[in-house]
Amino acid sequence: MEIGKKIKNLRLKKGLTQEELGERTDLSKGYISQLERDLSSPSLETFFSILEVLGCEPKEFFEIDTHVQKVVYREEDYTSYCEDEKGYHIQWLVHESNEKEMEPIRLILHEKGAFKRFEPSLSETFGYILRGCVKVKLGGRIYEAKQGETIYFQASEEHQILNAHDGITELIIVATESYL
Repeated sequence: MEIGKKIKNLRLKKGLTQEELGERTDLSKGYISQLERDLSSPSLETFFSILEVLGCEPKEFFEIDTHVQKVVYREEDYTSYCEDEKGYHIQWLVHESNEKEMEPIRLILHEKGAFKRFEPSLSETFGYILRGCVKVKLGGRIYEAKQGETIYFQASEEHQILNAHDGITELIIVATESYL
């Protein structure tokens, strides 16, 4: 059983960052990161403390999931989030994709919209521009891609995707899980 992935999934469902979980359990962000990557094993006391903060009973945590694999995802399965201030709308296309190796999303950037800035990681990012045009800031360089074009990069530098179009830009993005 991959305890770390289950802890990460519960943390993300609660909307907590690693730092916030660490603060609520008196653990460091680095230690939470190690736990989530199964590089470290918590003591029982620490484990129960984490579960308490995440609102999960130990029995529930260790229940074996025997459901059949979901293959087709429909619009009612999607989860959405709007960030009006920064001008973007994100839609997770696969429920619980944060537990998977890849995370596919649909990103809609409003005019002058900018997706959040990401720190360097070991993940890879693929994107296909459905309409409009994007600028990809990768480290100190800027790349531009328009409708029908693809972006693909190693996320080893700080990066951000911005709308480079006078209207709405829409793209599909698939990012792999980061192991940093």
